[in-house]
Formats: sequence, C-alpha cells, structure tokens
Amino acid sequence: MSPLRYELVFSEDTGSAKDVVIVERTSSKGPGGHPVYADPTGIIRAEISDHNEVRILASGGHQDPAQHVLARRLTEADPRDSAGPSTSAA
Repeated sequence: MSPLRYELVFSEDTGSAKDVVIVERTSSKGPGGHPVYADPTGIIRAEISDHNEVRILASGGHQDPAQHVLARRLTEADPRDSAGPSTSAA
C-alpha cells in the first residue's frame, strides 16, 4: 500500500533546498499508473512511484513543472509534520 503523505523538497540545479510542501494521497492515478498526491490547495500535484520517483503534474495552465524534486515519506510520528498527532500534555 502506498504511503498517505510525502514531503516534497523542491531544489535548484545546485541542490540547495528551495521549498518544502506536504502532499497527501488522492484517489487519482497518474499517467504512469502510480498514485497522485496533492497539497491542500490542489496546486501542487505529483505522481509518486513505489520507488519514490516523482513526476510533477500540471494543475493549471502556464505552469512550468519543477525538474528537481525529492519525495520523502512522512510517518505519523514525524516531528516535522505539523498535521501529525499532538505531543503536548493537557
């Protein structure tokens, strides 16, 4: 089964991190037959294979899909994931 969420790291040609976006699995499949993941706005859409290969999908006109994107699986216990369970005590 495919992971529910990924962290997409967009970088420049130099490899330096440029932007990080968390995406969740949708019910759609991409052109390669792999699950499509999207951010909450639906602007960032990506097909991610079971080998973490990323294909950014256009969600509207005049987009220039990013070429250097790394997909990192998020687990429920990932401290960087603000949507995860709260660890604060009541």
